[in-house]
Amino acid sequence: MAKKSKKMQDALKKVDTTKNYPVVEAVALAKETNIAKFDATVEVAYRLNVDPKKADQQIRGAVVLPNGTGKTQTVLVFAKGEKAKEAEAAGADFVGDADLVEKIKGGWFGFDVIVATPDMMAEVGKLGRVLGPKGLMPNPKTGTVTMDVTKAVNEVKAGKVTYRVDKAGNVHLPIGKVSFDNEKLLENFQTINETLVKIKPATVKGQYIKNITVTTTFGPGVKVDAASF
Repeated sequence: MAKKSKKMQDALKKVDTTKNYPVVEAVALAKETNIAKFDATVEVAYRLNVDPKKADQQIRGAVVLPNGTGKTQTVLVFAKGEKAKEAEAAGADFVGDADLVEKIKGGWFGFDVIVATPDMMAEVGKLGRVLGPKGLMPNPKTGTVTMDVTKAVNEVKAGKVTYRVDKAGNVHLPIGKVSFDNEKLLENFQTINETLVKIKPATVKGQYIKNITVTTTFGPGVKVDAASF
């Protein structure tokens, strides 16, 4: 087992692993125990009582964080004609069709998010094997397959994040940077919590949210009391 650094050991001493902290305290403690020398990302992890094997319990979607993520997303839009012009006007970083498909086939990945109009999905589908594993494939559920490219680009630029439950029932999302004011992190956290609660599958029995943890890129996890929201 790798030996923990002195900084990490000191950070861990500040966190009571047996305690679920009120959300306000948890966010403050996560920032306090950050050990990275850069502006680390603050992340939240939810353990949900869902079975991803069941079609109606595959938690997936997107949410726009009111205070953004602290990172500027590079957006690529697959569109033609007027929709391509709309995407450019909205501030998309790259706009094209078959030319960009070939570029990506050649190994180029200079973007963070892909938006596509429905008529372009036949072309984009050819990239399934390379985009799928990276989680970059456009999807109607996350609002990235749409005719309203202006709205899609604006939302991504404003701080839209996507989420998808993994095989173990976990959902991971960023809520900002360590440099954010606590209030901004809390507002983003609250937005995510409300979104996940709202989409609770009707077939889930018992406690839906098993646990919540907030952490920084290299910091210790801090358990959050779900009732404190």
